Amino acid sequence: MIYLDHSATTPPHPQVLSRVAQVLAQEWGNPSSIHQYGQRAALVVERARVALADLLGVAPEEIIFTSGGTEANHLAIFGITQNYLQPQHIITSAVEHPAVSAPLQALARRGWQVTTLPVDATGRVDPASLMAHLQPNTVFVSIIYGQSEVGTLQPIAELAQICRARGIVFHTDAVQVVGRLPVHIPSLGVDLLSLSGHKFYAPQGCGALVVRRGVRLQPWLYGGGQEGGQRSGTPPVALLAGLGVAAQLAQTEFLPQQAALQDLRDYLCARLLALPGFRLTGSWSDRLPHHVSVVWQDGDETHTGKTLVHYLNQRGVAVSSGSACASGKTQPSVVLQAMGYDDRQARCGLRFSLSHRTTPGEVDQAVAALTEVVQMLRPALSCR
Repeated sequence: MIYLDHSATTPPHPQVLSRVAQVLAQEWGNPSSIHQYGQRAALVVERARVALADLLGVAPEEIIFTSGGTEANHLAIFGITQNYLQPQHIITSAVEHPAVSAPLQALARRGWQVTTLPVDATGRVDPASLMAHLQPNTVFVSIIYGQSEVGTLQPIAELAQICRARGIVFHTDAVQVVGRLPVHIPSLGVDLLSLSGHKFYAPQGCGALVVRRGVRLQPWLYGGGQEGGQRSGTPPVALLAGLGVAAQLAQTEFLPQQAALQDLRDYLCARLLALPGFRLTGSWSDRLPHHVSVVWQDGDETHTGKTLVHYLNQRGVAVSSGSACASGKTQPSVVLQAMGYDDRQARCGLRFSLSHRTTPGEVDQAVAALTEVVQMLRPALSCR
């Protein structure tokens, strides 16, 4: 099986697996316990915190460990908004992950004013649009860094600077970026940044929210007061140990291969666009280094991106479609709709996401399989 869905999740790195197994066998204590077992576990957690902080250019105490990106996003959103007794104004974008857009919708139902910024045809937010929508009571802005469906990177440093100059808390969901591109948080200027370990070869179930010193955050989970009182609950010591190893590997193995990965991405893109009926989605100049997304322009409500995913899976190629499936019916992608695609096209997205271990031969096999699938479906499409 050729796995080209690394934006969904990555296989844990062998060194990560080895460290996780070691901790489960030998350092399994509760970090809150004061005896030897607990202190050994606590040291594991803190070493992981230091490794992640080093990757991101922050102090270890600015790292709050979570169960992943979704929890980190919720902690950022509700941790800030719970500082206010009365609803205020929030700004976000039209291409956020549901882990951001859904909690913001929940706040809107509670009386918060939520402004959703439009994006251009490549999925980018215009900083001038952010400026134009600021209000005296704007207290929080959340803009995704790397869009998971179409791969577009936002001008986060510029957007964050606009907010910093006005004392507005700025958050970015960087789940798709950390471990794939260099991320130096002080240079970005963000106040809050969410990440998830399983996007860069750590185990599923671990992540973090980075909180800049001086940002006041209310807890999302209450209880034993772990993570400096910001996130109660016994930490998953073995998973965090794996996250720490993945953070170290990002610096020594993953990021140094970024240029080669982009070359392979460009090769895949060229092969896909040479096929009739496929069009690139998202920004090409400002894009995740491992990500290619296309729209299948010959598709329709019956033959969608998910149709291609299904037949590619049968041929040993794992990719994903950008559209969501509800009640058995393929719904148009809200991200593609926000970028100006009509409902038919927004059902026909297809995403390929590579890793530093993907080979040109695997790319060739995937394109050959897609060619075969499209040729197989062509008679049905011609009868529309």
